[in-house]
Amino acid sequence: MTSAKCHGCHESEIGDLPFSMAFQPILNIETGSIFGHEALVRGPNGEGAGTVLSKVDESNRYAFDQQCRVKAIELASKLYDPSSSTKLSINFMPNAVYEPRACIRVTLAAAMKTGFPLNRIIFEFTENEKLDTAHLLNILRIYREMGFQTAIDDFGAGYSGLGLLAHFQPDIVKLDMQLIRDIDKDLTRRKIVKSTLGMLADLDIVPLCEGVETAGELAALRDLGVTLVQGYIFSKPLFEALASSPTEEILKDAVA
Repeated sequence: MTSAKCHGCHESEIGDLPFSMAFQPILNIETGSIFGHEALVRGPNGEGAGTVLSKVDESNRYAFDQQCRVKAIELASKLYDPSSSTKLSINFMPNAVYEPRACIRVTLAAAMKTGFPLNRIIFEFTENEKLDTAHLLNILRIYREMGFQTAIDDFGAGYSGLGLLAHFQPDIVKLDMQLIRDIDKDLTRRKIVKSTLGMLADLDIVPLCEGVETAGELAALRDLGVTLVQGYIFSKPLFEALASSPTEEILKDAVA
């Protein structure tokens, strides 16, 4: 049931903070198809995320987090092919979630109104601020129970990624772009990523490498057995639009 109420879960407003979303594709380099798109906040005319996030604080964080979810689902429902199984990855702010079952009501209502399937939604979070681990784990477990997929973003750059994995195994772990940068030229990075991929495989977690920018990086990740990738080599985030499937030229060094 999602009728419970919690502190902070009310119909608050974010005032004069208009925003929209851009979408960046996540590619399956094994099949050459688009696995999903990550929704990224932008200003109402496509301005960078910083123009919006700089105005988010304790007074409007909850409302902003809620409205970001709704905006992402509403736009995706208009842009996605309804017959496809393409995923939608939505970033959320753990510190803006007071009680997971109550705070998810607006998201569920948006999905129901638009007909967007819950099993195509991935909730991902970034450890860009110190978190209450017990609270975060509770959110992730409840979201999984409700049928959502979960992901850790920027793995390798946060506060306690390995510690979290000891308590909860998300569906996807996104390796931070700093581990991917120049991986084709940097033996140390390659060894770290190879070891991390082995650990994730043992835990039955799907790795996703983000920030891929060059054909060399893409080829190195392919050689390491990576399937899901995201980065400028395929497409920058597109404002209120979806990228098409990558061309054969881009994939020639990635698809075996």
